[in-house]
Amino acid sequence: MTKGNFPVDKLKGIETPFYYYDMDLLKKTLKIVKEETKKYGFIQHYAVKANANRRILELIASEGFGADCVSGNEVKAAVNAGFPASKIVFAGVGKTDKEINLALDLNIFSFNVESLPELEVINELANKKGKLAQVALRINPNVDAHTHEYITTGLNENKFGFSLAHLDAVIETLQTLKSIKLIGIHFHIGSQIEEIKTFEPLCEKVNELQIYFEEKGIKLEHINLGGGLGIDYENPDAHLIPDFASYFEMFHKYLKLRDGQMAHFELGRSIVAQCGALVTRVVYVKQGEQKAFAIVDAGMTDLIRPALYQAYHKIENISSDLPVKKYDVVGPICESSDVFVKSYDLNETSRGDMLVLRSAGAYGEIMASQYNCRELPKPYYSDKI
Repeated sequence: MTKGNFPVDKLKGIETPFYYYDMDLLKKTLKIVKEETKKYGFIQHYAVKANANRRILELIASEGFGADCVSGNEVKAAVNAGFPASKIVFAGVGKTDKEINLALDLNIFSFNVESLPELEVINELANKKGKLAQVALRINPNVDAHTHEYITTGLNENKFGFSLAHLDAVIETLQTLKSIKLIGIHFHIGSQIEEIKTFEPLCEKVNELQIYFEEKGIKLEHINLGGGLGIDYENPDAHLIPDFASYFEMFHKYLKLRDGQMAHFELGRSIVAQCGALVTRVVYVKQGEQKAFAIVDAGMTDLIRPALYQAYHKIENISSDLPVKKYDVVGPICESSDVFVKSYDLNETSRGDMLVLRSAGAYGEIMASQYNCRELPKPYYSDKI
């Protein structure tokens, strides 16, 4: 029996909770991203933080994508999965000496630098190795991404990147750093941005900054626009693949690239989110005084997004076709915040039913923890079950 895109008969024999990945959907998504970026000569680096599952990384690397990493271990994971070091960019506000040295030894494409002290440390470490480190300055363009406060990153007063007011001092310092080569500028205004027009002010700010750097006598070879394109969590089946065509067309229309300049992107969520689902079983159905609780064997340790920032994931009972009733879907963790959703419509649910939490391919498996000494959820794939 298949319900939606889920082969129920094959899945019901697997111990829950686990992650299930639709590899055909991921391949289709990658194909469209490649087609749309090729139209304009754009370069795509997959944001590894969204999902570092080895098979997922290997597939994306095999399609010729670069990697956007935010830790030394992400750099290692990318290289081990087949991403060329020459296509790896390394961001993050707290890069340690160990991580910087690793990236220097691998000769990665670029460091996305976020502070003056970081610039100075990269210069010092590169100098010791007799290397020239390529860097892009991460600049906060003070553009409101209109998203959750925990995932907005492009405003002036933020732990990420340089504020516009500090650029003069940064350029002055760069002139003294002999082991640094400035190759471009980098931006990332936030995540889960659903309205593509939100990126238009970013393009305008980049265009202004291009003039600023040119007036300083600096020619930028690369413009990195980050990522942030959102997905449809409410109705995933209607939008299994985001509107990449409109997204990249918007940048082509509004971004004024100079001759020979390359535009880079760092999409993550929009590439992998819809291909993944968390599958869990109902352990108990508990009747409260005024509501019913569907207590499942997955919890915030397996998918932390709802507990962390009240994120919504569509939930489906793939074991039941009975009439709909309302449930609070909750996990087993000893925390009151271990709730996936309250007062939610599900087909009438019984002990042993399988529920799927959709759109969990990004920031799901990668953020899992072993709190309460729980086992990490295992991944399974549509082409290998």
